[in-house]
Amino acid sequence: MISLFMTFYDPTGERRVRPDEVAAVAELVGPIPGLIEALLFTPLEQSVDHPYKADGSGPAFALQLRFPDLFACEAAMDRGSILASLATGAGLAGLSGLDVTHQAMLTRAFPVDVAEHPAGTTVTCSYLVHYPGPAEDMNAWNLHYLEHHPSIMRTFPDVRQIEIYTRIDWVDRLPSRRVEHMQRNKLMFDSAQALAHALASDVIKRMRADFVKFPPFAGGNKHFPMLTRVVKAGG
Repeated sequence: MISLFMTFYDPTGERRVRPDEVAAVAELVGPIPGLIEALLFTPLEQSVDHPYKADGSGPAFALQLRFPDLFACEAAMDRGSILASLATGAGLAGLSGLDVTHQAMLTRAFPVDVAEHPAGTTVTCSYLVHYPGPAEDMNAWNLHYLEHHPSIMRTFPDVRQIEIYTRIDWVDRLPSRRVEHMQRNKLMFDSAQALAHALASDVIKRMRADFVKFPPFAGGNKHFPMLTRVVKAGG
C-alpha cells in the first residue's frame, strides 16, 4: 500500500483549520479515484503531556491518503486534480497561504494486540513522527529500525495501529513542495488521553534504549500528537 502525506504548515504556529473546513476537505477527498481511505489530522484542542513537547505544536493540518499502489497514487497527483487544488488551499481560508509539502511513501503495517477502537469512538489520536534524514547507510537504518522498534511499539498500552513509512521514487504534478524524509511513523490511540497515558509508561524507556543503538543518521526527528478523522473512499 502507498501513503501520500500532504502537510500544511503555518510558520507563525497560529493558524487553526475550522471544523467545517475539515469537513469540506473530507468531502473533497472521499471521491478521489483509487483512494482506499483518507486520514485528516488536526492539532489537539488541548495540549497533552508527551516526551517530545519541545518539538512544537506541529502542522496546522495534514492528510494521509491511502492508495492500493503507486500508479493510483500518481494518477491522483496530476495537474488539475483535487489534490492540486488542495495544495493551494482549495478556496478554504484556513488552508490558503500555508507552506504545503507532500511525499509518497511505502506503507509498512505491524501487528497490535487489539486494533479495534471502543464502540462510539469517532475521533482518534495519532502520534506522527518523521525522520528527515539522511542516514549514513539507509539499508542498515531500515534493517535495524524495522526489526527492533515495532515490537517495542506494540507494548504501548492500547496502541491500535503501528505503521512505518519508507521512501520510494514517485512522479507528480502538484504545486506543493516535495519532501523526501527518510522515514515516517504513526501510532494510533483511542484519544489524546490514551496517547499521553501510553507515552508516560515505561515503554518509552525501552524506546529510548533502542534509539541510542540506531545506525548513524542526521536530521533528528519530530513528534506530533494529532486528532485523527478517518474518511472512507467515496464518503
